[in-house]
Amino acid sequence: MLVHVLLYEAGTESEGIHSLELKGSTVILMFQDRDDAERYCGLLEAQDFPTPSVEELTRVDIEAFCVEAGYEARFVEKGFIPSTDEERLMISPPLSNLEVGNWNNQENIIDKSTSNDQLDDIKKRLENLL
Repeated sequence: MLVHVLLYEAGTESEGIHSLELKGSTVILMFQDRDDAERYCGLLEAQDFPTPSVEELTRVDIEAFCVEAGYEARFVEKGFIPSTDEERLMISPPLSNLEVGNWNNQENIIDKSTSNDQLDDIKKRLENLL
């Protein structure tokens, strides 16, 4: 199954995946619907946060990446209606975000080069499937 994730500076050495910090866990959102992912990007942009690009990858690959990186993957299905404040973050970003300059320096975030290698590997596997 293909899902949509949000990447910053896709295809560059400083590529990163959008994540949320929830209760001490790093959460990666996987959107079933591209429109929902693009709407989330628009909400980030409205908060003056850098706008990520929407990339389509396999759910299995993103979940594997998250396991390897120590992240949690959360699937946002089309038409998702949140029932808690935490779930609301799956359709609308928090009011405050980490500064872009800080995301590579957080102690609990995996080494950037390792993350980039893993994302590149996922993209190559997806290209081979298509």
